[in-house]
Parts: sequence; C-alpha cells; structure tokens
Amino acid sequence: MPTGIAILDFGGQYAHLIANRIRRLRVYAEIFPPHVDPSALRGVSGVILSGGPASVYDPDQPAFNAELLAMPVPILGLCYGHQLLCMHLGGEVVAGDVREYGAATLKIVGGSDLFAGLGDAQEVWMSHGDVVATLPDGFEILGATEDCPLAAIGSAQRQIYGLQFHPEVAHTPCGLGIFDNFLTLCNAPRTWTMGNYADVLMEDMRAQVGERNVFLLVSGGVDSSVAFVLFNKALGADRVLGLHIDNGFMREGETTAVKTFLEKEGFDNLMVKDASDDFLMNTEGLTDPEAKREAIGRTFLAVKDKVMATLHLNAGDWVLAQGTLYPDTIESGGTEHAALIKTHHNRIGLIDELIAQGKVVEPLAQLYKDEVRELGRELGLPDPLVWRHPFPGPGLAVRCLCSDGRDPGDEIASAEQAASAIASEAGLQLRILPVKSVGVQGDFRTYSHPALVWGRADWRVLEDVSTRITNGVPGINRVVYLIAPDAPPKTRLKRAFLTRQRLDLLRQADAIAMRALDRAGLMAAVSQMPTVLAPLTADGQNEIAILRPISTPDFMTARFAPLPRALVREIAAEIWKLPGIAAACYDITHKPPGTVEWE
Repeated sequence: MPTGIAILDFGGQYAHLIANRIRRLRVYAEIFPPHVDPSALRGVSGVILSGGPASVYDPDQPAFNAELLAMPVPILGLCYGHQLLCMHLGGEVVAGDVREYGAATLKIVGGSDLFAGLGDAQEVWMSHGDVVATLPDGFEILGATEDCPLAAIGSAQRQIYGLQFHPEVAHTPCGLGIFDNFLTLCNAPRTWTMGNYADVLMEDMRAQVGERNVFLLVSGGVDSSVAFVLFNKALGADRVLGLHIDNGFMREGETTAVKTFLEKEGFDNLMVKDASDDFLMNTEGLTDPEAKREAIGRTFLAVKDKVMATLHLNAGDWVLAQGTLYPDTIESGGTEHAALIKTHHNRIGLIDELIAQGKVVEPLAQLYKDEVRELGRELGLPDPLVWRHPFPGPGLAVRCLCSDGRDPGDEIASAEQAASAIASEAGLQLRILPVKSVGVQGDFRTYSHPALVWGRADWRVLEDVSTRITNGVPGINRVVYLIAPDAPPKTRLKRAFLTRQRLDLLRQADAIAMRALDRAGLMAAVSQMPTVLAPLTADGQNEIAILRPISTPDFMTARFAPLPRALVREIAAEIWKLPGIAAACYDITHKPPGTVEWE
C-alpha cells in the first residue's frame, strides 16, 4: 500500500469513519482485517485499531495477529482496540460498573504529544460497556472521565496509545486534533485530495462497468445525484439511464420536486415511475422493521425489472448502480465482525447476490455523507442539491411505526420505576411507551422501548436526563419529551399498518415541520428532521407524532438538535391540530443510543 495509515477493522460502526477522518487530514488510509500479516503493512506510517461489538474475552472475538503490536510505527487503539492492546500487553479489562453512551468530559493529564495543543478538558463521545482496569507495564494515564478513570493511556517510549472514547466521530470536537497529532507522530505524508479521488473513482467505475450500460436508481438526494453525475462524466449520458421510483412513502410533493430539480440541472436521461400500489401491497400487514425494509428493497428491484422489460432492455447489457454510502453497509452488518443494526433497502440479500455476481456498481460505497457533499461540490453540483436534507430509501415507511396491537405487559414495569426515579430528580414525570424503536448501543442493535417525559425543563436538563436514563436503565434506548398538550393522554398500543390514510397523515405532519424549519432559516443548521407516527392512541383513532431533529456531518453519530422553544411549540401546536393526532413529542436522544430513524 502507499505510505499512509493502516486501519484494523474489528467490526465497529465507526471503523471506516476513521479512514474518513484520516483522509480529511490529507493522508491516505486503508482498511485491513485484524489478522493481517505484518508483512502486508510494510511501509505504513502508523496503525489504528478500531472499535467493535465484541468483548476482548468473548470466545468468538475477531482473530487478531498480536505480532502487529511489535511493528516499529506508532499504534493507536480506539474503544475495543484500546482494550485489546491493553489486554495483549499485560493489562486487565473488565465489565464497567456504568455503560457510557454519548457525551462525556475527558480530563487530560500529563503532557502527551497525542493531546498537544488541546485544553485540559474536552468533550468526547463514548459507546462502551467494558473498561480497562489495570494498565500494562510502562503505560501511564493520559486522560479520565467521571465513569472511566483510564479513558486515555499511552507509552511515549513505545509510541502505543489507547483511547476508550471515539475521536473519529464528529461529536468528539477535539477528535480531528488528536488524529492530527497522531499523524505528526507517524510522520505521515499529507498528499491525499478529493479531486484526485474523483479521478480514481471514475477510472474504477469504467473498469467495473466495462462494455455494459448503467441503470441507476435515483432517489433525488445528494448521494444518488452525485453518483448520477459521476456515471455521466465517466461513461457519457447515452450509456446511463436514471430511474426515480415513487414508492408511495415519499414526502409531500417529493417526486415532483425531484423530477423538476434534476431536469433543471440538465439530467434528461431520467425516468419517473409511480409504483406506490406495488409497495403498499408488498408491505401490507407487516409490523417488524426488518420485514418492512426487506420487502421494500425487494420491491425496488422488482419495479426496476418491470421498467427494463417495458423498455425491452437486455439485462445482460446493463449493470445496476446505486448511491450506497458506507453507513448503509456497516449498519446492515455488511462487513466482517459487524453487528446488524438495521438492513438498508439497498443492502438486502438479493443485492448482495448481485454484488457477488459483479452486477452492481456503487462508486460511493466507501464514503460518508460529508465526503459525498465535498465530492458533489468538486463536481460542480449546486449547493441546494449538495445540502439537501437526506430522506431514507424506504421513506415514510420507517417513520410510520406499525403494530399488531399486542400490549407488552409487565416487561416495562421495572424499567419504568428506575427511569421515573431519574426523571423525578429533574422535576419531570415519566412513562414508558409500549411501542419499540431501533437503537445502537456498544456497536450492537437494540430494539427497545422509548421513555416519555413531561414537565418544565430546559434542553440541557433534558439532555442530561435522556443520557442518564439510556445509560443506566436496561430496556430503554430512547427518550422523548412531550410538547403538546401539557399532559399526556392515557395511551395504549393500537393495531396499525402501512395504509394510505396513515401515510397521508404523516405526510401532513412532516410538511408542517419542514415548512416551519425552512421559514425559520434553520434548514442548514439541522442535518435532518424526521417526523415519526407512533400507533399510540387514547380513543382508538388518534396517534402520537414525534419530531426527531438531529445535527451531524456523517450520520454515524448524531446529537438531537435543541431548536428554539418557541419554534418547537409552534410546530407541535400545528401538528396537534391535525385530525388524527393525539399529541406531539420531541425526540431528545443522541446517536448512540438511538438511531436517527426509529426503524
């Protein structure tokens, strides 16, 4: 490999995000399995061990070549990697008394070059259960948090360092500075640029496609639009056909806006197909999030095949293309040792089979959202498209929660008691909601209950309550705050599926929220704002709407966005007036422990 940084991937959600951050500092980075032979890394400037979902004491932990720790280059272990190198070098790792998910304050001690130029206290992002309890010989403590006394350790003599937190995520503000210092310790050459990368991408695309043509599924977001531009530039528009599919789960006016916008930008090789009936039929009666995602992914492929047949296109002459990003792959459990968080529609089993057969090209599959936006600017895409809010492929289907109406019974009683004690300390009341949502905790998928809190509190207090509950109470992975009305109606879980009526109601609520955000000039300040419809009712008809505004550059970690309270009350009041809405809430959960989307 070119001189740069070797990253050992232990299956962590953020492993490839490390490469993203290293590239941002203009250094080449490459991913390797943790059992790689040191000879394959000859010439590298440094090695980074990623996080991962395993425990270092698991019998089926990822195979690791311990000879790598003897390489004569600086080594940095992160989260699981930090624990693993400590264990192999003679330290001890144990289960922590407290799980840490989200923000923590790191107190930096000593004068390590790893923290050069940083202050004595820094906010860092945690996602772990195990901790290092005893240091290896020759190592010293470089930093600690309230719940993790060995959060940063190192040996300057051996140039080996370990961090329990994740400097690669955007919500560790000093993370890029730490990597910058590590690259300086490595004396790594800084020659990588996005412009050079675009040329390499197009060369690879031409090699993958060969003599075939490209059939690209175009959602209209920045990812598929950037892919569309790349294919047109690499192959010529006459060899590329874009298809936008209206699946019936689109936002209000979404398909018309996508078609108008892309045509205005000169994309005249784009077709639009209304297949909403197909998608509604294939998801009828489904409640499990994974089942919905699988059905939607299969229907996209079936519709694509129908369109190709209608156009009399020979399948052997065409290759399927997608604007898949790396988060889609890692959250779908698509790398060795990675846990499944949620199956993205573009990562179902049929897609994996097509990939194995060489029938799918995904030029952006190693990139994150911030890199795709940078690439879009490099390619000359206009800012309104580059900075457009993401919208998931399954659309409102994963924001319209479904249920068979069966009550969870006593499984939430003990969690409610423990969580209520935490909420009451802040003067809040709490109730566990009988619906479930997807979360990510310690690199694992959770499917747990959200807690609803209400009462007077500012965003800072609510953030603290949310973090304490999700860190300390098993069975809760999300906290929502009641906005309207002042006290929650007594709700129960109701039987509800994906129907045009429910989707239309959600479309109205979503449109209210997005228009208000736009009027307030906050579209750029908020990375995404899903609106969720939960099948919780007091009268058998009305349901609860939940706002989920977040801020993040890469969508691997995220903070809930504390919007102005007056704006929040305005949005909630308007949504609450909609026929069919019983209450409006606000998701105050970071990622982790809650995913951006609820399903």
